[in-house]
Amino acid sequence: MNDRQQPYDPYAAQEQQLIGYDAYGRPVYGQVPAQSAAQAQAPQQYEQTYEQQYGYDYQGYDQQQPAADPGYGYGYEAQQAQQGQQAQQWIPQQMAPEPQAAEPAPAPEPAPRQAAQVPEPRRAADAGPDGDYRTEQFAFIDQPDEESEDVIDWLAFTESRTERREEARRRGRNRVVALIVVLALFVVGGLGYLWYAGKLPFLDGPGSKKGAAAAGGAQKRDMIVVHLHNTKKGGTSTALLVDNVTTKQGATVLLPNTLTVPRQDGTGLALGKAVEEGGIGTSESLDTVLGTDIGGTWRLDTPFLERLVELVGGIDVDTDAAVPADDKAKTPAVAQGKKQHLSGAMAVAYATYRAQGEPEAKQLQRTGGVLYAVLRKIPGDPKAAAVTVESMGQILDPALNAQTLGAMLSRIGEHAKVGDYRTELLAVKADGSLTDEANKTVVKEILGGNFTAAQSAASPRVGLRDATGDDKTQVTAKAALLNGGYTFVDGGKADKTQAASQITYQDDAQRERAVEVAKTLGLAETAVKKGENAVNADVVVTLGKDYKPS
Repeated sequence: MNDRQQPYDPYAAQEQQLIGYDAYGRPVYGQVPAQSAAQAQAPQQYEQTYEQQYGYDYQGYDQQQPAADPGYGYGYEAQQAQQGQQAQQWIPQQMAPEPQAAEPAPAPEPAPRQAAQVPEPRRAADAGPDGDYRTEQFAFIDQPDEESEDVIDWLAFTESRTERREEARRRGRNRVVALIVVLALFVVGGLGYLWYAGKLPFLDGPGSKKGAAAAGGAQKRDMIVVHLHNTKKGGTSTALLVDNVTTKQGATVLLPNTLTVPRQDGTGLALGKAVEEGGIGTSESLDTVLGTDIGGTWRLDTPFLERLVELVGGIDVDTDAAVPADDKAKTPAVAQGKKQHLSGAMAVAYATYRAQGEPEAKQLQRTGGVLYAVLRKIPGDPKAAAVTVESMGQILDPALNAQTLGAMLSRIGEHAKVGDYRTELLAVKADGSLTDEANKTVVKEILGGNFTAAQSAASPRVGLRDATGDDKTQVTAKAALLNGGYTFVDGGKADKTQAASQITYQDDAQRERAVEVAKTLGLAETAVKKGENAVNADVVVTLGKDYKPS
């Protein structure tokens, strides 16, 4: 702002010009005409007043100047004084200005000092045009409080920590839910697998043995008959090795020597006697009795069994009896107990051992245990198993060569290694006929005895059971059936006698044959009924007391 425009200057309206500077370097304006005496005295009075107030002459610039009074003058003069004090510039002395026409306004009295003042630079900068302070000049009002910032930071930290805790809880709940879902799927999947495999009690899945049989109907089985000949003490033992291809299960069926097998002329013969006579046609006779389809005969003499056990590195057997040593027969002793390791000679001694007074079933069970242990040691590779059979040097049935036997043993051995294997004894009556239980559990379930499937083109097999109590009646009925062209199956004697004769069949396709059998024996057609056969044959005749031989 120009000094000529100051509202308090009484001479601002008149024509003025610069006539000099005052002691503070401010321009002084005045009229061009000569000045009066009063005007000439004005600067002196101003200088004296200033000297009296601040205590030094305005020309004494070489002396140290005290700090300017912050309360002196108006805003413009105070700012100029402050800037002069900070810069501490040297201002050249000026000639005293000529007095002005009018008396200068008296210098305002300095404002009293206050105890607490805003710092000088800020006072000068914040002062308004009238020298008053504005509200917005107090910067500390707008500045954030440190305690408020701390509170905000603490709230933000608390909120952040709470969010992290909630996020951790949420993740924990999600993990628990995921774990429960995984466990549920695992349990359901495990139960489903056990059900499918048929391993759940009272539930037969499609993958179980029974489930597979029910779903697939007739099962495919491969089997061979083994005749063990004791070359030192005499005697034979017979067993069937079965590979159920459908259910992937193996089995050994032990056949007692007392089992009656038919000859070609229709007469019966004990199995042991038939084997000792050379065993020609024995497998076919067994097929007739059991309704099986045996693929070959394996004659295993005891020296070859000993060699086979040595080739596989010995076997481990749970022995049920201690076998004493026989120096004459050069038979080593065998201890009784779990997992007895047997060499070849010890295996032969245990397999053929039968104590005095023991039933034949005991000795057959020992033979089955040795065969099971040998199968577990047979190589799983069919070629390697064939090499083992060839190394044994056994003379085999022409229908059963080393490659075929090796492949068969390797498949059955794999079932034995994983526990899918069973050993069963075929129970027979005193007359050599099969028991009802043997027909149900062994012949039908394990061997799959089915005459129609095995020999569909052959003449029907007719089983004969005597419930009359008269042996002569049975012989007469047997002769009549043989003369009629039927294959005779000896069913033995019934547990008790009965008054009426009965003819049963299982397959509807066999009804007509059953009626023909009734006519052959001279029985009424009303005796023919559909039912479960007690004897493993197409048609079963149970002779009652009403039967009259012709």
